[in-house]
Amino acid sequence: MCADPIDDAAELEMLNTQIALANRKKPSMVFTGACHYCEDKVDKGFFCCPECKDDYERIERAAKHRRAA
Repeated sequence: MCADPIDDAAELEMLNTQIALANRKKPSMVFTGACHYCEDKVDKGFFCCPECKDDYERIERAAKHRRAA
């Protein structure tokens, strides 16, 4: 007897979901009360201003690029 295509599709979907969950990015930042770039005090979020956020992201991208090379 042949396998049911619907069962095969369900198993494939489950496998793809498990793989996606295993490979998802883990949150890298936690709220500390300080800007993650300049360490100024913040009441919410991770950065005190958009400029600090942009600078932090630029440095992180450069570090990832150096590791990949």
